[in-house]
Amino acid sequence: MATPRPESRRRFSRPVFDEHITVHSDHAQRLIDRGLFRVSSALYAIDVILRIIGDDDEMDQVEAIVNELIHSFAQAMSSEQEQLTVLRTQRGVTRVPRYEAPRTLTVHVHSPQMAQYTALIQSLDQLMIMIDTLWLNGALTSKQRVNGCFAWRVRLLRIGREIINLERRARASADRQGKAAEVQAETGEGLVVVDQDVEDAGPEAAA
Repeated sequence: MATPRPESRRRFSRPVFDEHITVHSDHAQRLIDRGLFRVSSALYAIDVILRIIGDDDEMDQVEAIVNELIHSFAQAMSSEQEQLTVLRTQRGVTRVPRYEAPRTLTVHVHSPQMAQYTALIQSLDQLMIMIDTLWLNGALTSKQRVNGCFAWRVRLLRIGREIINLERRARASADRQGKAAEVQAETGEGLVVVDQDVEDAGPEAAA
């Protein structure tokens, strides 16, 4: 007589859409290499863990923190972009560089916060393009370029670390409620969040 097979655990069917992005600048590409996968996994885990815990107040608090981190950084970048645009106009800069090794990625977006974080990287890339444009046209010094690019990349890396720390605190809360095994089962499936497309991106950078 055949032994009945244990019933497999039903995986939660989550909504997701694919965001196709091209990243031109080296600084934005470094963020992808050093932070995008980990931050995306953290955001996914936070969403899963808080759903398992079922604490509405904690859900609202974490969502508010993440939204504020993203919104504040987006505003700061927008302000910087506006200032650089004024400088570009004043200096009569019209030429925009192409990048020799752009990367095209498909990001699997599974939460509003993930969509917003992906947009931050794209906005940072556009800011780096603007800085490089002004530098190549002699409107910024090499020191200004290096310091500016590095400072903005580090600020976004710090936001990623804060999101990761939020995930750790959510896991600790689940542990205290005796739900660690359930969390591990849902978050340990190796969700693929970023794919690098086989095809090379086009050579043109956005203005």
